[in-house]
Amino acid sequence: MADYAATRDRVEHYFDRSATKVWERLTSDAPVSGIRATVRAGREQMREMMLRQLPDDLRGARILDAGCGTGAMSVELAKRGAEVVGVDISPALIEIAQKRMPANLDQHITFVSGDMLEATKGGFDHALAMDSLIYYNAPDIAELLGRAARRVNGKFIFTLPPRTPALMAMFRVGKLFPRADRSPVMIPQSAATVANELRKAGVAGRLREIDRVKSGFYFSSALVFEGGR
Repeated sequence: MADYAATRDRVEHYFDRSATKVWERLTSDAPVSGIRATVRAGREQMREMMLRQLPDDLRGARILDAGCGTGAMSVELAKRGAEVVGVDISPALIEIAQKRMPANLDQHITFVSGDMLEATKGGFDHALAMDSLIYYNAPDIAELLGRAARRVNGKFIFTLPPRTPALMAMFRVGKLFPRADRSPVMIPQSAATVANELRKAGVAGRLREIDRVKSGFYFSSALVFEGGR
């Protein structure tokens, strides 16, 4: 997964050195610009949509929050009774997540810095990855889901930018900027393309799209993968 490793390193560099303060503010209650407010609202809608795919009572469940960022999803899962491992490639975001963690949940959440699979141990009942796979190509996503399927017994719920004409145009324009000026570029995907890559990789299971969230500059599709056993 050479492409995966290179992309992962770019994402870590971006969030640790360029976007930490922006991300800290975006994921807080602090005032933000109109554009960022739409992104904040869209992310909140997406988080709620993903959580609706799991039971309200998660006592006894061990859940992976892959790409946990500043920890909002991890906190909501722990409130339902889950034992949560929140992992993010950015040590700076993990530090923010640890500072924000409610004191009454600190025995139920473990935050770890590193790769979403390599930095974590053991099996999970479910996994969620909100906006943490959006920079990867379809073969890398398929391989990652295949690796995760060996450790996730239930649902792997994740988001991708949908392959629409508008997002494809933004993707092409973004590639014109000098490399040094680029943030990691989102790669629009279709569920059919990822499903095809799963078949090519020999990964058994079912992939389906749940729904989409469109809020101003935030446009994302929620999907769920359940590995075959």
